[in-house]
Amino acid sequence: MLSFSQPWLLWALPLTLLPFLLRRSAPLAYSSLELLPPDSVSDWIGRCLRAVMTLAMAALLFALSGPYLAPQPQEQVGTGAQIVLLLDRSRSMDEPFAPSVNDGGAGLSGERRKRVAKGRVARDLLAAFAAERHNDKIAMLMFSTNPIPVLPLTDKTDIIQAAISAGNIDRGLSQTDVGVGLIRALEFFRDQPYTGSRVILLVSDGGAWLDLETRVQLQNLFSRYRTALYWIYIRSRNSPGLYGEAHQAAPERSLHQFFETLNVPYRVYTAEDPQALEAAIADVNRLQSLPIHYLDTAPGQDISGWFYGLALLMLGVLISAQCLSVQRWR
Repeated sequence: MLSFSQPWLLWALPLTLLPFLLRRSAPLAYSSLELLPPDSVSDWIGRCLRAVMTLAMAALLFALSGPYLAPQPQEQVGTGAQIVLLLDRSRSMDEPFAPSVNDGGAGLSGERRKRVAKGRVARDLLAAFAAERHNDKIAMLMFSTNPIPVLPLTDKTDIIQAAISAGNIDRGLSQTDVGVGLIRALEFFRDQPYTGSRVILLVSDGGAWLDLETRVQLQNLFSRYRTALYWIYIRSRNSPGLYGEAHQAAPERSLHQFFETLNVPYRVYTAEDPQALEAAIADVNRLQSLPIHYLDTAPGQDISGWFYGLALLMLGVLISAQCLSVQRWR
């Protein structure tokens, strides 16, 4: 669509008809007009020159009014995945790592890592993960008692990194409702066509006991949206972990066992282990086999140069005609 930055100048367009309304300002003197033969060619050339003059004036007005092609949505085709980052913001994520955590995980020394909150390390891991995913559309959601949407699906790298950094604002709450967070994360895919791989990347240091209604709802949503689930688990202090003894009841183990029954691709990794994190990133990278169709906004394009060029061309024609015109009859 053609738009103008100075559209008020177009009100002067009627002035471009002046060449057809004004007479020749410097007529040639001749002894008797009756002696002049009819000259239809000259009359036709004169009308053409008036049209050229009108076109030159109109092109100059269009150029001065700042014409440009307005931004248009365009369908783009890329490769990658649609990923929702689901970050736990409970109070336990503000605590340091358990003493038994491998000190090599997040690029920090062992002594320093014991003092760093798990939430900060989790955000560092997510930032590094997102930096590796140049072709993905990423959304972000935080949760504790209630889900907190942070960012819808986007491929803008700077916005994604800013959203991940925003997770450091304020302290978390004491409650953790993983079920509600997962339901809200799956709703990011509502009313969107399935155009590529979909992933929910859950980062949490614990689990939750899910009631039957929540389990059924999650099973239906995962099946409907065909979404894979990746869980980066950060073990809390005194937690038996995901693979303890069978008689040890823990919400994270119950959650892990439920995830295994979802009939969707599911992986669980430990954030403290850099090798496990690399495996998670490499595993998600393999999701790039399917194309992603998405709408992007093409920037507007200034086309005033074309009108300046047209006006210059028409002026060249007028100057050439003036040089070839007869100034005096002998």
